[in-house]
Amino acid sequence: MTENGKPKFAMYWAASCGGCEIAVLNIHEAILDVDANFEIVFWPVAMDAKYKDVEAMEDGEIFLTLFNGGIRNAENEHLAHLMRQKSQLLIAFGSCATEGCIPGLANLSTSEQIFETVYQGPSTENDDSVRPQYMTQMPEGIIEIPIFCPTLRTLQDVVDVDYYIPGCPPESHQIAAVIGLVISVLNGEAELPPKGSTIGVGDSTVCDECPRERDVKRIKQFTRIQELEQIDPDLCLLEQGILCMGPATASGCDSRCPIAGAPCIGCYGPPVGVLDQGARMMTALASVIDSRDPEEIETILDGIVDPAGSFYKFSMAHSLLKAARPSENGR
Repeated sequence: MTENGKPKFAMYWAASCGGCEIAVLNIHEAILDVDANFEIVFWPVAMDAKYKDVEAMEDGEIFLTLFNGGIRNAENEHLAHLMRQKSQLLIAFGSCATEGCIPGLANLSTSEQIFETVYQGPSTENDDSVRPQYMTQMPEGIIEIPIFCPTLRTLQDVVDVDYYIPGCPPESHQIAAVIGLVISVLNGEAELPPKGSTIGVGDSTVCDECPRERDVKRIKQFTRIQELEQIDPDLCLLEQGILCMGPATASGCDSRCPIAGAPCIGCYGPPVGVLDQGARMMTALASVIDSRDPEEIETILDGIVDPAGSFYKFSMAHSLLKAARPSENGR
């Protein structure tokens, strides 16, 4: 608690795009409840706070930390351990922290392949093949940058996590509901769910909350949505040959993408009880492909341009695959 009796709140941004930070601000007036009920002590994107300020705190002094982003470098890993040590409740906030999200697709490449693309790619002028050095001696002293980890890991791969809130980013109404729950707990009006719970998702799939009609038709081909001249506004997108991750994605987003005419891309992660989102989606597709001929099936599947990027866009780092190769240091 602070001197004014408020519990302390923190938020940290690791390997992610920062959209989760914006999503917190998008809860509108509910952000005032955060200010009214918490003392914000560490939120680098919104306030001037230093790591040393957190390091000086007592263990468990922060009541609630929302940690968004995966663990891609040594700095991310250090902060994961630090925030775990200083926080009573550590929440993996958003798809990057819970599943690795799109940065996790880099696990399909080695560190050297990534650096080659970044520093020697066609859009980069680097004739001397200069690469960043983790330690550089300068007149003022040694400059250090964080060491790049061989693979991107989820927060739970590094430290113990109390709760998970998926989404890319989590929906604003879900964030507001979670903050409201925590405030109710602080006021003695509610109890926290069991440790390890995923908060803000439903018990079913996006398909179950999607209003589009499903006729259980068989699929003869897959087509990229931009290649279709017209999309039926009422019919299931998957039945129109558009790859939609709805059957393999947890509900809770109110099926916002399919309602808007865009396929679900899986950002809320696998449904309850499903171990691997990509495997679940492949099973769902196998049940609707209209062919028993191996060659024809192969042709139909060729319509899925990027299988790994489609089935594991958000869950690669937390999937059974985790990476397409043994990591360079056993992680």
